[in-house]
Amino acid sequence: MKRLGLLVLTGLLALPGMSSAQGMELASESGAAPGAVLPTGTEQAAGATGMPSLISGIGDYLHPEGVAWDPTRDAFLITSTVRNSISVVGRDGKPQTLVTEPAMPRPLGIRVDVPRNRILAAYSQGLGIFELSTGRTLHLVTFGKAPNDLAVDWSGNAYVTDPEGDTIYKVDVNGIATPFITDARLSGGLGMNGVVWHPAGFLLVVHYTNGKLFKVTRNGITEVAMNKSLIGADGIAFQRDGSLAVVTNKISVPGEDAVTVLRPCGLWESAVVTQHTPTAITAPTTAAVTPYGTYVVHGRIDWLVNQGKPSQEFFISRI
Repeated sequence: MKRLGLLVLTGLLALPGMSSAQGMELASESGAAPGAVLPTGTEQAAGATGMPSLISGIGDYLHPEGVAWDPTRDAFLITSTVRNSISVVGRDGKPQTLVTEPAMPRPLGIRVDVPRNRILAAYSQGLGIFELSTGRTLHLVTFGKAPNDLAVDWSGNAYVTDPEGDTIYKVDVNGIATPFITDARLSGGLGMNGVVWHPAGFLLVVHYTNGKLFKVTRNGITEVAMNKSLIGADGIAFQRDGSLAVVTNKISVPGEDAVTVLRPCGLWESAVVTQHTPTAITAPTTAAVTPYGTYVVHGRIDWLVNQGKPSQEFFISRI
């Protein structure tokens, strides 16, 4: 990958048997090529869903990589890899800054923890924890080499991937970080990236460079057998029906700009592809599950990283 990409966005690279509790968890969280002519968010009819299928955003060169659904505002939260901030984005696509933290360089993955009134964002030096209602900084926890994404369990513990290393970190509700598991299979290239927590007590983690999906417990990791490679796998999210949406891109590897939906066999010993949708807009990075469907964010990261071309536009599109 180009050195520019590492400097600008180090670490770039969120069922059968689902319990009712997992549905509750999802409910609490929920939480085009250059030159193409795209309709704005206001031009896209919201229809029966109450949310446009495409939200066209204009911001101060935000280049969002992470997106989460905030049910308290009925809006999205996005991270800015350039402005070290978190913004609220509603149906009109106009970002409103909620968090500004100079000591949080390059925020990437983001989660909303409604029961504890928190926002959690992985950034290049650790994990930022903020008050959801006000944006006030609660903790800045430093660890790892270049943290990228995170998942949160029922107790409020966060599990953070670190693509330049081989360790997933656990950060408890008091902001104390400890290694959760270390395994060489999590490293290599741009390494582990998107992560979700399953209420059965394990994590699913994707590897950006080789496209593998791993089931992770404190005792070890196993590869989930799949009928399709997911090279360029970035963010992942459990959908309301228990399937897993995997967002892939080709920002730094020969992947595909697409969203692939997986369903498990057993308890994620293996998985099969049930849907594969190339995205009309380039470089999707991750997904947020909402009451209106699953949405992916396109922050023009490819323009910034591969062309050195800043852009004020970004998109949030329904799959």
